[in-house]
Amino acid sequence: MDRDELYAIGDVARRAGLSVSAVRYYADAGIVTPAASTPAGHRLYDVSAIARLELVRTLRELDAGLDEIRRVLAGEATLRELAATHLALLERQEARLRTRRAVLSAILRQDSTAEQVTLMHKLVGLSDEERDRLIDEFWTEVSAGWEPPARMVEWWRAARPELPDHPTAAQLEAWIELAELVRDTEVRQAVRRELHEVCTTGAGPLMTSSPMLDALEEGAAIGQPVMDAARKQVPPDSPRGREIANQWIGWLTGIFATPDSPGIPDTPEFRIQAADQMRKGAEWDRTPPEQEGPFDRYMELVTVVNSAPPEQFPYEWLAAALRASAQPAS
Repeated sequence: MDRDELYAIGDVARRAGLSVSAVRYYADAGIVTPAASTPAGHRLYDVSAIARLELVRTLRELDAGLDEIRRVLAGEATLRELAATHLALLERQEARLRTRRAVLSAILRQDSTAEQVTLMHKLVGLSDEERDRLIDEFWTEVSAGWEPPARMVEWWRAARPELPDHPTAAQLEAWIELAELVRDTEVRQAVRRELHEVCTTGAGPLMTSSPMLDALEEGAAIGQPVMDAARKQVPPDSPRGREIANQWIGWLTGIFATPDSPGIPDTPEFRIQAADQMRKGAEWDRTPPEQEGPFDRYMELVTVVNSAPPEQFPYEWLAAALRASAQPAS
């Protein structure tokens, strides 16, 4: 294209990818004016005008307004500033669309009433503080009327949803269901009954006693090296594998120790038994529960909202390490 040549409006429209009427419109609006005109009044454009029209077309496709485009072409605003403004706008639009999608999906799933739709829309718009307050109210009611171990309550309260600044539609849908779940009086009562039974019947009193909770916290700390070793593919029969197995057995035998008894002796047979229990743990971990309770559903939804599924404990790696450690060190 010759920089000094002038082009008729039809040629300009074709080169810029616009209609003739659009080129006229931008000229009349003072966005891109012709470089000259013929004696008959036909508009003529130079190469610079065509380039500016191409930019106008691109910015319009990005939903830029005429005033914004005029400021960019006049040098009053940079393309970077315009892009930043429109990116922020686009992100807000995407957030609204994700919210709408989540509400609409929930409506289809639940066959919701008009009142429920209004409630769902309100729930997705709660602030971080309002979401925290809703979860705190839930656990306050679940813990009322009985005396669960304080440390257990702390653990329960710590498992709470943390909706990110830019949640996905799946996270919003999970939050809507979770918020409806914790607001439901019957669900709160069911969770209270479920946790009360777990803590007060069978092995519950023993498992929720202070010494046992101390041991479980200690076990969580010891379990971290197990997960790290499995993730790094440390051979279970390596010196490091034996070291971790020894730490685990030391913790396990210590659980049952009392001032009057050293507890279970550390023998090769005991290590084999512990390895077998770890393999059973792996099978249990892979088997979905036959019946899901409201507490289980609560935890599943929290996991989806937080988009951080808990790392699975490597039972099989630990089982192999325990079995290898039952053999004499070479």
